[in-house]
Amino acid sequence: MGLKAALSKPFAAIVNFRLNKLRYNAVALQQKVFEQLIVKAKNTAFGVDHHFDEIRNYGQFRKNVPVREYEDLRPYIERVTKGEENVLWPGKPAYLSKTSGTTSGVKYIPISKESMPEHIKAARNALLSYIHETGNADFVDGKLIFLQGSPVLAEKAGIPTGRLSGIVAHHVPAYLQKNRMPSYDINCIEDWEQKVDAIVEETKNEDMRLISGIPPWCQMYFDRLSAVSGGKKIKDVFPNFKLFVHGGVNYEPYRARIEESIGFKIDTVETYPASEGFIAFQDSQKEKGLLLMVDSGIFYEFIPTDEYFNENPTRISLKDVQLDKNYALILNTSAGLWGYSIGDTVKFISKNPYKIVVTGRIKHYISAFGEHVIGEEVEHALLSVANQQGIDIVEFTVAPQVNPPVGQLPYHEWLIEFGKEPADLKAFALAVDEALQKKNIYYSDLITGNILQPLVIQSLKKDTFIDYMRSQGKLGGQNKVPRLSNDRKIADELKGYIA
Repeated sequence: MGLKAALSKPFAAIVNFRLNKLRYNAVALQQKVFEQLIVKAKNTAFGVDHHFDEIRNYGQFRKNVPVREYEDLRPYIERVTKGEENVLWPGKPAYLSKTSGTTSGVKYIPISKESMPEHIKAARNALLSYIHETGNADFVDGKLIFLQGSPVLAEKAGIPTGRLSGIVAHHVPAYLQKNRMPSYDINCIEDWEQKVDAIVEETKNEDMRLISGIPPWCQMYFDRLSAVSGGKKIKDVFPNFKLFVHGGVNYEPYRARIEESIGFKIDTVETYPASEGFIAFQDSQKEKGLLLMVDSGIFYEFIPTDEYFNENPTRISLKDVQLDKNYALILNTSAGLWGYSIGDTVKFISKNPYKIVVTGRIKHYISAFGEHVIGEEVEHALLSVANQQGIDIVEFTVAPQVNPPVGQLPYHEWLIEFGKEPADLKAFALAVDEALQKKNIYYSDLITGNILQPLVIQSLKKDTFIDYMRSQGKLGGQNKVPRLSNDRKIADELKGYIA
């Protein structure tokens, strides 16, 4: 065991002790964060507009601060991006994280000098939690690769601006810099395919022990690494590869193919970072769920997903959440986001400590006929059948077909790229449909009531989703394929890829 690995174990024990305070004092810590945020921002433009000086409790906050999506908050953010100070948070942001929204175009999310360190601390603690629980620390002595966006930053009104992963790259702790890959020059390559090829060449002979990134783009790296290595499994290219860190999308649809590429069932750590803040991470290999970061400058609110589009939905803080209920996640942050609907949905699977699973996107659902099928239900239905039958799923998306051929009922159309295709596609589709009916009673009623016909699966050609994302200029980085749509924009564009 090297020096870094040896030192990491007592450090991990200290961090775990600190995390125990977080685990078992979550509601009190959230109240403390709430009070600190209000006091800090009361003299900002937003704080003055919303009478922060009068707010004494959460009830008053709810009355003064409405829930907003990005478009609603845009007038304040535009003032920030023009260089105005003290708008949402004291001073100017340390960074602007540039993201691309599905409805808002380019979005600029402020990151403050207070919020930036929380991103680094949470990522570090995720790894230290793994070390503390498992005792496995050898990976810190080898090479670590982070598949991420370019660290080259632009400026907007004097504020450094770029992708979150590129911003974070400037804050990697010094003790990891010598281990970290790819090199700065290669990380700056903008074209994703050129970048992956360059990373493969740079890393193929290294002692890689930890790999981190969004699963579909890590899979692309694995595929190209295997190709230049004569078809070897990743475990044979990197014999000491021990830990896969992932986030951004649900890992389960990718797990089987990634483990097949690696050659064994590798330990994984899931993280939930966002431009708006580092929200949660997996702190145990033995227990499910992600530990909610309750003392990291974010005050959380929750709206039941079935009420989200109501005029006056229920809006609660952490102490009132229920287990196994889907909530839209609302953030108030030390970077100046207030009542901000991040667009994600979560479900609590534990309250001691508070642990969540990410269940989807509030606007990524299908309800063309009132069924409100959500991502969690779709993924469960597909994977439960695929795993049972040994079917390999590469990627998929689902859309309603409201204008079927004459004489047919409407249906949900599933466009799936298989790694290993079912021998009988129609039988597979029926099994998935039955599984979905068990998860969603409204969908079941529409099927049994002959309002909808059972779902239809279209098998897509190899590399369909890579080709599609390339055509959209969204290959790699933090870009993800929407799994569910209420329209047919993506589905219709994929018609040319049907096998």
